[in-house]
Amino acid sequence: MQTRRVDPVLALAGLGVGLVVGLTGMGGGALMTPLLVLVFNVPPLAAVSSDLAASAVMKPFGGWVHYRRGTVNWQLVRWLCVGSVPSAFAGVLLLRVIPGDEAVQQSIEYALGAALVLAAVGLVAKASAGRRRSRRGGKEPATIVVRPLATALLGAVGGLVVGLTSVGSGSLIIVILLALYPVLRPNDLVGTDLVQAVPLVTAAAVGHLLFGDLQFPLAGAILVGSIPGVLIGARLSSRAPGDIVRAALVVVLLASALRLFGLPGPVVLVTVGLTAASAVAILVTARRRNRTVETALEPVGHP
Repeated sequence: MQTRRVDPVLALAGLGVGLVVGLTGMGGGALMTPLLVLVFNVPPLAAVSSDLAASAVMKPFGGWVHYRRGTVNWQLVRWLCVGSVPSAFAGVLLLRVIPGDEAVQQSIEYALGAALVLAAVGLVAKASAGRRRSRRGGKEPATIVVRPLATALLGAVGGLVVGLTSVGSGSLIIVILLALYPVLRPNDLVGTDLVQAVPLVTAAAVGHLLFGDLQFPLAGAILVGSIPGVLIGARLSSRAPGDIVRAALVVVLLASALRLFGLPGPVVLVTVGLTAASAVAILVTARRRNRTVETALEPVGHP
């Protein structure tokens, strides 16, 4: 691979992915790894390892911003890491057990595609849950009761997926976190996820480094754009249009998954087009409904 030729493009891709990660806590491996495989023709194993190494350096910058804002639940971080760190390293070891070079590459592609579909479904579920909570208008409790065993098991599942595919440190874990702790504030959700991802992706990256899969020039090119991107995204996260970001992320996740499953280009384009159109229709309908409710609640002026 001619790494020097694609360095500027990789840096630009890293900037975009970093912005999404900083804004939502999701999208690092779910976006960058498929881009490396599908656009830059990087072998899947090298793409996974290089993206993990870049994430291990990039995510602490976003996590630091949330740490300074006090939007990190350290109890959740602790129990997530109990399960995720050893499981991520085990996922890397599992890759070495799969026999045959072609079999390894194909297995990673299919595992990555399945992880992306799960991430997309989870994002839709998260958005639906958020809308239901906003309609109920209930107040969120001041404290979160941590469930250690369930949280550690969540971390273990996420860590295994990350070790195998580099996907899950944000996209999958943040979705299941929302399922376990639906009253966790969005800012705390993003901040907690970014911080717990640091030891998680580091453990997986070290595993790949030991086996010689890591390509340092590739990871360095990603970091050139992703570090400023995640800093900007984290600073804007409290004011970000979350619905729009989630809708775009779902479209990209589905497109990448379909390509990794080997579906032809026209099928992918039609599916992505229908998904994007549906997302736009849902967003427009939701905004109109909100405006109607706000108008109905406005006090009537007296002459």
